[in-house]
Amino acid sequence: MDRTAATGAALRIIENLERVIVGKRFTLELAVACLLAEGHLLLQDVPGVGKTVLARALARSMGVTFKRIQCTPDLLPSDITGGPVYDPATGALRFVPGPVFAHVVLADELNRTTPRTQASLLEAMDERQVSADGTTYPLPRPFFVIGTLNPVEHHGAYPLPEGQLDRFLLTASLGYLTLEQEVEMVTRQARVHPLEDLAPVTGPDEVRALQDAVRAVHVDRSLTEYAVRIVATTREHPAVQLGSSPRGSLGLTRAGQAWAVLAGRSYVLPDDLKRLAPAVLAHRLIMRGAPGTALARGVVEEVLGQVPVPVA
Repeated sequence: MDRTAATGAALRIIENLERVIVGKRFTLELAVACLLAEGHLLLQDVPGVGKTVLARALARSMGVTFKRIQCTPDLLPSDITGGPVYDPATGALRFVPGPVFAHVVLADELNRTTPRTQASLLEAMDERQVSADGTTYPLPRPFFVIGTLNPVEHHGAYPLPEGQLDRFLLTASLGYLTLEQEVEMVTRQARVHPLEDLAPVTGPDEVRALQDAVRAVHVDRSLTEYAVRIVATTREHPAVQLGSSPRGSLGLTRAGQAWAVLAGRSYVLPDDLKRLAPAVLAHRLIMRGAPGTALARGVVEEVLGQVPVPVA
């Protein structure tokens, strides 16, 4: 897929999402960039702002399968991955796929389930496969996990370990609407939810071609070094106990490639990396003292002001 076709297809997805999600263009661009970069998205938001609607609308826009996993303390790993079930017709065990076998998987309130169940998503997110009883089952492509966290919920919650957070390429937040935007949202849903009439604007094969096009975007070596310096500097900040892993460097570069496609370019600019750095890196930082996403984002913004921008 050439650059013009890739940009056009990506923008069609975003514009289709805007038929359902009001006033959140930047968050929608982040979600689509995350998909095209073959990453996974973590939405940290209060209930009722449209996280589930965004996931469903994205799946409908691509014409792919969608499954929602409502995470609870009694959820088992096999409830996500699937497992062996006795087949009376054959007298043998056969593997029954779980809800993770979908193109778009929403893991809702991921911090409400136990660490053991949270960990059952790691292989799927990293390797796009599920292993059970010595057999490996590939997941559909594209494969996109959207996890949600309620930042104000503390009762019965199991904070995601750093290793799990590191598997998410980007974090984003929809947040509350302005007064005018909320009026528009309520008006749109007065008779029927716009999601019900949302039609696909692309297909899974085209999305895979888009992902290949992202990998072909040129990243100058100076920009690769710039991304690595940003990540390395987070490890030296006095407010940070543990900085971003090398996966952050790779994620920032890959997200920059996807952002370039959205902008209609075949190359990455420093501004791409600067704009995406808080979304890519903040959730990877372990802060000293009181943790907090806002504090981590502030550290990333401070680091961006310290690291020299490469000049052509």
